[in-house]
Amino acid sequence: MENDSAPLTDAQREIMQVVWTRGEVTVSEVRDELAGQQRELARNTVQTMMVRLEERGWLRHREQGRTFVYSAARPRAASLGAKVSQMVDRLFAGSPEDLMTALIEYRGLSPDEAERIRRMIDEAEAKQSAPPPTKRKRGKKS
Repeated sequence: MENDSAPLTDAQREIMQVVWTRGEVTVSEVRDELAGQQRELARNTVQTMMVRLEERGWLRHREQGRTFVYSAARPRAASLGAKVSQMVDRLFAGSPEDLMTALIEYRGLSPDEAERIRRMIDEAEAKQSAPPPTKRKRGKKS
């Protein structure tokens, strides 16, 4: 498992949405769910995609008899983060400031949204400036 940070393809994201929603799934359950969403895929295609998602670190499995039961190895936010990073790189030449400028100027922010974003920035800055945790040495109690 290599923990690939490249964004998911649309088809991979569809599979992961099923996994994130249902928690644990088999290949057949994913195939059936996608078929219900008008996305007909062969079982072998779904299986191959899920094996690749596991190789990339997105899925893990356990064996239940002869069946593999898959679950997410990464949270849904990891997919969104990779996609946003790709979007910032591609559309905004890697500039988060340009992304925020476009968001503010063309969509606008409600006062509540602006306040939540300010808190998120404050929390991110606090995490970056906090000293790294130190390991306590085990010693004799006095």
